Amino acid sequence: MSTMPNTDVLSEPTITDSLITIEQVTLAYPTATGAPVQALRPIDLEIADGTFVSLVGPSGCGKSTLLKILAGLLRQSEGVVHLGGRELSGPSPDVGVVFQQPVLLPWLTIVDNVLLPIRVQKRNVAQYRDRAMDLLRMVGLDGFEKRYPSELSGGMQQRAGIVRALVPNPRILLMDEPFGALDALTRERMNDDLQRIWSEERKTVFFITHSIPEAVYLSDRVLVMSERPGRIVADFSVDIERPRRLDATGDPRFQQTATTIRGLLNARGGID
Repeated sequence: MSTMPNTDVLSEPTITDSLITIEQVTLAYPTATGAPVQALRPIDLEIADGTFVSLVGPSGCGKSTLLKILAGLLRQSEGVVHLGGRELSGPSPDVGVVFQQPVLLPWLTIVDNVLLPIRVQKRNVAQYRDRAMDLLRMVGLDGFEKRYPSELSGGMQQRAGIVRALVPNPRILLMDEPFGALDALTRERMNDDLQRIWSEERKTVFFITHSIPEAVYLSDRVLVMSERPGRIVADFSVDIERPRRLDATGDPRFQQTATTIRGLLNARGGID
């Protein structure tokens, strides 16, 4: 695969060995009544470079809020976030974001959609075209680069959205329930695709999901968030060999971790 050097990257970690450091971060939203709504209680978290970390928690607990803070899209009320030893003060070119909907521009071809961040960041598009084509090939979209979003299935569009986030070669990939709108079979395939992409690209991934099995299947660590105002109440290491296959869900270690997380969230039902 062709890889272009990223000259806009974060500095190497200088505060800790962690790529992401969150220190006493809170967020309170103002309201019309004047009484703020507390979305996040103080959060302290460190994430090592190259790891895959998932975050699960009840709806409305602040998972997406925390991700938007890491993306530089929201400013925390208190505390500080460091990425690569540098304090985060806004969106960073070293952070790629994938949302639940790929939001591809319908009038652009797939290759032009995935190269859009390069144009927005005013980089040399020609230097990144080979990387874009390599990534499209990696996710099985070679031959579709000149198609338009309407000509692709939902899963294919989401693959294009992941490629778009990866093309600028960020060190960090933030993913906010990227497979939540997909059917079960497509979601399983996307989980395997993402596992392969992470193995080859070795980005630091912060992944939000409502699926406990998905979190355990994909991750090195699974974080559990409380109800709003959200805080991290548990941090599980997933010690299951990679690459993982679907039959890993039958591993006793997998089942024990998933069951414990489900108990913390007071969830019901089996592996979904």
